Amino acid sequence: MSATITSDGWSTAPAALAANADRFLALARSVPPDTMVTADWTVTDTLAHLVSLAWYYVRLVDPASEPLPVPGLDERLPLVTVDTVADANDLVLRHLTERDPEPLLDRLREDVDRLLAGCAGRRPDEVVPWLGDARVPLAGLLAHLVNELLVHGHDIARAGRRPWTLPPRDAVLFLELFLAGIIRHGYGRLFDGVDPPRRPRIVVLFTSAHSAPLTLALDHGRVRFAAPDERPDVTIRFDPATLNLMMFGRVSRARAVLTGRVRIGGPRPWLLPSFLRVFRTPS
Repeated sequence: MSATITSDGWSTAPAALAANADRFLALARSVPPDTMVTADWTVTDTLAHLVSLAWYYVRLVDPASEPLPVPGLDERLPLVTVDTVADANDLVLRHLTERDPEPLLDRLREDVDRLLAGCAGRRPDEVVPWLGDARVPLAGLLAHLVNELLVHGHDIARAGRRPWTLPPRDAVLFLELFLAGIIRHGYGRLFDGVDPPRRPRIVVLFTSAHSAPLTLALDHGRVRFAAPDERPDVTIRFDPATLNLMMFGRVSRARAVLTGRVRIGGPRPWLLPSFLRVFRTPS
């Protein structure tokens, strides 16, 4: 199963983070810092957000390192759910007041390097605590930051009319290493906040040309691994970049399906909305 982190997956995640950090930093330097890239964030707000993530992840792999200067953050983060991530981001950004792009770019570069150095020589499935009392393997932690760079790079490039790609083998790491990783090790209360669907079990098969098949089951309100040979209710054949942009609200579900980059099938495709009501990301 793709949820098992192999040595190949471990080598892929650090390389993807290093390469996409380089690309992102070059992109961010090419767009005026006060450009609005979302409804609420400028380029420098986006940089500050990414700095906060890289800073926090360095702290996770090296607890002796400097904590984020946000009072009460360590007590608040285990209570975060998918639906309150935006509130936690706003809290952090209120305390990280630097908006000069050069210090932010330098800090992001330095913390990505520190994170990679801190993970070197450690097991890819070594687990650290994450938001919502989830447990994420180190390879998944790097994959999450790769996805953040790709998605926010998409925002900046679109606003600045710059070219930007989400390489499919890098984009798929978000599902393959991060989401699969927290399902394997425990996602805590991260997906709390919605009533489970009436149907007790919904099985969904994710397939892509860029990763091994992944079969998940929503079983009495909890997302778990299903057996690879269990017959799915829903099949999703996906382009990784499109799936990630869809999950984070950058591409509508209708557009993803109409372009053929996300294809929904199986004997009971109408069950997918119920599955995605629980298995969801901030959008």
